[in-house]
Amino acid sequence: MAEDWSRPVVHWEIQARDADKQAEFYSQMFNWDVKGERVKAFSAGIGAPEPITGHVLQTDKPGIVLYIQVLKLAESVARCQELGGGLLREPFDTPSGQTVAWVSDPEGNRLVLVQQ
Repeated sequence: MAEDWSRPVVHWEIQARDADKQAEFYSQMFNWDVKGERVKAFSAGIGAPEPITGHVLQTDKPGIVLYIQVLKLAESVARCQELGGGLLREPFDTPSGQTVAWVSDPEGNRLVLVQQ
């Protein structure tokens, strides 16, 4: 094996002021199974695209953004708003051909919903 190689993302974390409320949002929004008390762990989803990629984007507001695949984009945007999240940008087509929408969770973290 080579001395150095590309490293995959192996875990992610959502930090929250109200972890219980955030865990409930993500559980209801994406049908994620949440377990645990102090640390609320999410189970892995199914049907992820291959390969999973990432990028760095210059912006005035640093942070981490999760891109989450959904079956029905319009319904997912509406569901996000019902659960206390917000719509940041209406669905649009990207140059790569994907349709996405920018939303936020109840604490203002940006998410990108990606039409499956």
